[in-house]
Amino acid sequence: MKVNTSEIVALLNAEKPKMKLWLKVCAHCSLCAESCFLYTVKDRDPRYMPSYKVIHSIGTLYRKKRRISHQDLETIGDIVWNRCVLCTRCYCPFGIDIPAMITLGRKICRTQNIYRRYDEK
Repeated sequence: MKVNTSEIVALLNAEKPKMKLWLKVCAHCSLCAESCFLYTVKDRDPRYMPSYKVIHSIGTLYRKKRRISHQDLETIGDIVWNRCVLCTRCYCPFGIDIPAMITLGRKICRTQNIYRRYDEK
């Protein structure tokens, strides 16, 4: 499947100032982890930490931009759709709006026809 990188770049550029700042501010301190109920019920698997989800979704999109592959988007889609329920409970002591970042990741994935399929396991 062909990736529309122009559309992805346009969406990233629209949010660039705050997203780049939040990615830079993240100290990887893991203080956000306990605020995520999925992290706690998934045996504290680091892949469910809010910071991990942000770095490996929005962070990947900003790093790769026009070089993003369909497989990269599938991986990001798994993170933003299956490892986050967007309950908005995640808390960052540095003021990073984690739900906003996950929401942007979902929006970008939707434009590339990657979204949660409720008829699948």
